[in-house]
Amino acid sequence: MTDKRVDDTSPVLAVGVSGTVGRHVGLQLAAAGVRVRTLAQRELLDPASLEAAAQGVNAVLLGWLFPTADGAASAVGVLARNVGRVVFLSSAAVRAEGEVEALLAGSGVRHTVLRAYGFATALQWAEEVRSGAAVQGYGGAARLNPVDERDTAAVAVRALSEDGHDGARYLLTGPESPTQAEQVRIIGEAAGRPARWEEIPRAAARHRMLTTGRPPAIADGALDFIHARIADPEPATTTVRDITGTPARSFRAWATDHAALFR
Repeated sequence: MTDKRVDDTSPVLAVGVSGTVGRHVGLQLAAAGVRVRTLAQRELLDPASLEAAAQGVNAVLLGWLFPTADGAASAVGVLARNVGRVVFLSSAAVRAEGEVEALLAGSGVRHTVLRAYGFATALQWAEEVRSGAAVQGYGGAARLNPVDERDTAAVAVRALSEDGHDGARYLLTGPESPTQAEQVRIIGEAAGRPARWEEIPRAAARHRMLTTGRPPAIADGALDFIHARIADPEPATTTVRDITGTPARSFRAWATDHAALFR
């Protein structure tokens, strides 16, 4: 992998990026002397605001946290006209993000895609673990491979600040694939409190997702992804180590470092 640095006198724009990953990207870029400009997620859907924010920017870290790809074509068009490269934080469960990936590929802009299965699910378990209640969910036997947000950020920083990543589709994972039930147990051990998984039917899990505002297609896609991982575990990759030179953190390391959130 080449280590040729791109121009770091221009700021990086972070837009539509979740707070946790975005914060770590900001910290790591700042440590490297790169300025970061941020834009609220809602402004991705406002072409005028996005165009103004993109002026003078060399690279963009793009996330897409909306449930559908509505408005993505306009946003990608603005970025393609104004910036040198885009690093897109996609998802291993590619849903709406897949449409954004296709738009980037067709836009002609230099871009890199980071596909990751993150820790959002584990964080959603925090209230149940803190209260001592069982963590209820579907697919306790599903083997998922979440990647630490710090590792995602480290790869994103490389893709934003180095040449040699254009056109890449990087699948980011941790070093192992624990089941969801095992993840809950590991969190309990790290937090020093009992924590257990309680399986619920798929229909019940779908109903819970719908009551939180997820569109039916998104809920079904998420449940399909989990169901597939029961028979076909999510494989571990070495991408984090290959790009950064440092092995990916384990789920237990993440749980230990975030134990206070579950107490």
